[in-house]
Amino acid sequence: MATPLRTPVAFLVFNRPELTARVLERIRAARPRQLFVVADGPRADRPGDAAKVTAVRDLLERGVDWPCTVHRDYADQNLGCAHRVASGISRVFEQVEEAVILEDYCLPDPSFFPFCDTLLSRYRDDERVMHIGGTNLAAPRMRPPASGYWFSRHAWVWGWATWRRAWRHYDFAMSSWNDRQPALRASFASAWERRYWLPTLDRARQDLQKANTWDYSWHYTCRSLGGVAILPARNLIENLGFGVDHTHTPLSLSRLSQPATDAGDLAAGPPVRISPYRDELISRVYMGEKTSLVNDLKSRIRTAPFLAEALGR
Repeated sequence: MATPLRTPVAFLVFNRPELTARVLERIRAARPRQLFVVADGPRADRPGDAAKVTAVRDLLERGVDWPCTVHRDYADQNLGCAHRVASGISRVFEQVEEAVILEDYCLPDPSFFPFCDTLLSRYRDDERVMHIGGTNLAAPRMRPPASGYWFSRHAWVWGWATWRRAWRHYDFAMSSWNDRQPALRASFASAWERRYWLPTLDRARQDLQKANTWDYSWHYTCRSLGGVAILPARNLIENLGFGVDHTHTPLSLSRLSQPATDAGDLAAGPPVRISPYRDELISRVYMGEKTSLVNDLKSRIRTAPFLAEALGR
């Protein structure tokens, strides 16, 4: 029998019983001592939602069959992705100091849980580190680092973990936007990367209701405070959520999904240092840039330290 996971798990669910069941099975195998279930309510304009929401909640009531304290945060009405997730995570950190966070479409490799558990402990008191991610979009296109992880400015949220000390800075409305512009602009690996992400974050900030997402605000918070994220050398999360009825993961982005693999050895941690080239590579993969020697050479030139100032990073 597996040793129960020390770190509490927050499980964010809604109306997808089939996906929820698959992810719950991985959580069940990890046997966390505490499970926080954050569930949104059914949408009034979607007749089928109520039955699906009920099915998800029934599944969770039956499926937690190991020694575990379950904390239920069930919304009666639909709050939307942005407010439901943000408020749910905030309530989790009112009760615990650190947590692993999974949404119902994020299927983790079993090694994801000890990966988070180990690194939460290792960097618990390092204020620079704000985020531990389980997704590495660039894994197929990068040479793995010697250790099982590396440091980045990308706070990717397809399976992740963090501490109360970091989440307390969360700025949902990005209200500090004007004051933090110098730090935010300096957080990007190159001017090329900044030209994509800065307007993307700004559009979300100007109309949070339309964006209907919470994670841009977390990306912004970490970047604008100079925060560092840990990313795995190998991809640890398979995204199951790409589909025509999924708000933020349409089929057009299904190219980003990749199998989850074992985390590998975490014995020797690298120094807390950002690789601009690797950071830009994640953005290049996300934006669908084709793999080519020419594109790779351009990226290496853009992110070369001795050219950063001249190119207006």
